[in-house]
Amino acid sequence: MQLPFGFGSFSIAGCAPFPAVVCGDQVLALAAINRWRHQTGIRLHGEECLLDFVEDWEANIDSVARFLEREQADCQALWKPAGQLQVHAPFTPRQILCTGANYRQHVIDHAADFGGGVNDQASTAEQRREQAQAKIDERARNGLPYAFAKLPSTVIGPFDPIALPEDIEKPDWELELAVVIARPARHVRREDAMRYVAGYTIANDITARDRLFRPDMRAIASDWLSSKSPPSFMPFGPFIMPARFVADPHDLHMTLALNGQVMQDATSSDMIFDISRQIEYVSNRVALGPGDVILTGSPAGNGTHYKRFLKAGDEIIASIAGLGSQRNTCVSEGAHA
Repeated sequence: MQLPFGFGSFSIAGCAPFPAVVCGDQVLALAAINRWRHQTGIRLHGEECLLDFVEDWEANIDSVARFLEREQADCQALWKPAGQLQVHAPFTPRQILCTGANYRQHVIDHAADFGGGVNDQASTAEQRREQAQAKIDERARNGLPYAFAKLPSTVIGPFDPIALPEDIEKPDWELELAVVIARPARHVRREDAMRYVAGYTIANDITARDRLFRPDMRAIASDWLSSKSPPSFMPFGPFIMPARFVADPHDLHMTLALNGQVMQDATSSDMIFDISRQIEYVSNRVALGPGDVILTGSPAGNGTHYKRFLKAGDEIIASIAGLGSQRNTCVSEGAHA
């Protein structure tokens, strides 16, 4: 049985990052696999950049699997412990599309806390929860996902500092399952959508809650640029796990801890619209390509619910079962410059 392997980007001693296959706690540069092509007959495409590697995803994955199955003893010395390397974001996506309000309990909690989207006459939190649940059920049956874009310039590594701008008062966390697209996708049908998935990783969609709505432009609604896209507002990684090794992406345990206290604790089964429905929706609005990423929504337990927002010195540990963990420390943007 093939052991699962993923793909990430690493560096050593301040050198340029290199893409690598990750197996357990060991790392092997993709370029090293190509250096053995005369002995193995295995040739990878895009071995210098994971974004290029995704362009020929299925063929490359099959080639890596064959290499690992027949790996010769001479190759063992090429593997390096991941703990000796700096971990970077796997790559910078070409496009980042985010699905909002896509976890049931998250939406229910928001309605109970703030009354959003429910009848004003629902005076108690329990009444608001009941109304929100009914609206979610109706939306899941007959509604559409809600998506927006986040700039690729927000991407940082899974262990890099998150730089908090001094003029943002309510920076918040949003642990999300990230879906990496494998090939061009336009007008994809739901029943075909999962064939377009390369793999999965972790993203934290950091959000400035106090910039979500501009008081001078209320008629235009959400200000996604200001609230979602400051630099460093998307820790990404640590590695891409191929879809073939994820038995059910809708049954993954997700946790986020702030300074050691668990704030988010859920499974991806709580999604209102599943991944295939999101791909169908997004691909009917925009053209997707290899290396594009869809963030699939955040479970309950954001800072808004706790009325506790991020500040310099905070440490966030975000984990998804089978996909590893991120550990990011918040710093002041001015101090980080």
